[in-house]
Amino acid sequence: MLSIIQAAGWPIWPLILCSIVALALVIERFMSLRSTRVAPPKLLDEVISFTRSSLPAPDVVNKLANNSVLGMVLASGLRALIAEPRISEQALRAVFESAGRAAVHKLERYLNTLGTIATAAPLLGLLGTVVGMIEIFGSQSPTSGSNPEQLAHGISVALYNTAFGLIVAIPSLMFYRYFRGLVHDFTIELEQAAERMVPHLMRFVIAREKQQQQG
Repeated sequence: MLSIIQAAGWPIWPLILCSIVALALVIERFMSLRSTRVAPPKLLDEVISFTRSSLPAPDVVNKLANNSVLGMVLASGLRALIAEPRISEQALRAVFESAGRAAVHKLERYLNTLGTIATAAPLLGLLGTVVGMIEIFGSQSPTSGSNPEQLAHGISVALYNTAFGLIVAIPSLMFYRYFRGLVHDFTIELEQAAERMVPHLMRFVIAREKQQQQG
């Protein structure tokens, strides 16, 4: 491996740095975009069942917010209702939308960096190719002829950097598209969960209004 790096020359070092960063981002996103950390399958049903008769205490809401990204969104609606018992449906939807935007931003964390690496790696490989070609042409002398050693080094720089740039770019692009698809699916789940929670929470507002009218 060290001999390949030496043969590829200095242009390969930015590609090595990109490969390390890309690998770290892929591992981090795999850990962060798990269903258990974003949208546990039974969490919404458990929250609806738990809040069927009464609203939870603030410490329970805090635990829900720390449970997952979906829990954070659901907790935002519960907190809004607890803080404003007469909240309108439009205002409650606005709270969920704001929490949803924050959640999506959290899910998309580092994806732009990964996409940038996927785009920049072939260009860095092309830079190495150009550097290698410059060395190849530099080895040609009209007086002393060609320098075989410098010619071979220029070819190595050109080919190794081109190959390594593609090796970095192709997996980075594949993982970027994969994670984008996951974020899209999770976004739909969060939207559907919020749509189910709005009428569920509005029952408490309607019940309070009826009690006040009867009182």
